[in-house]
Amino acid sequence: MRFGLSQNDDHAAIELTPMIDMVFLLLIFFLVATTFHQEEREMKVALPFAQAAGPISQTLRQIIINVDEEGAIIVGGRTLDARALRELIEEAVERNPEQKVVVRGDRRTVYANVVDVLDLCKQAGIQEPFLETVLQE
Repeated sequence: MRFGLSQNDDHAAIELTPMIDMVFLLLIFFLVATTFHQEEREMKVALPFAQAAGPISQTLRQIIINVDEEGAIIVGGRTLDARALRELIEEAVERNPEQKVVVRGDRRTVYANVVDVLDLCKQAGIQEPFLETVLQE
């Protein structure tokens, strides 16, 4: 029995097809599994500046409340009144006592509008509502 190179084995080559297949499968997986933007973050709300602002951790159960320039309360793309917002928060607190709430108030709105929303959160059972700001550059 002779062990040697045959004429076909002169040039060893690496098969790239399986590697390319895996790269495309990973690319598709990450494109499907990634959330690019949340609807609440896409709203045109000009946040106030702060010296010590930082990113917040994203949790699946977080409620994001936007207060626009005119004082309208917007949650999940829907405009709510104070009563509907309180009911929404109370239901969320019933399901999850450690419910997290982020209030995003437009810097041009009357501060009383943001305070009213924060007050509603406290009354509905939110222990520590978070007031989101952006870092001043």
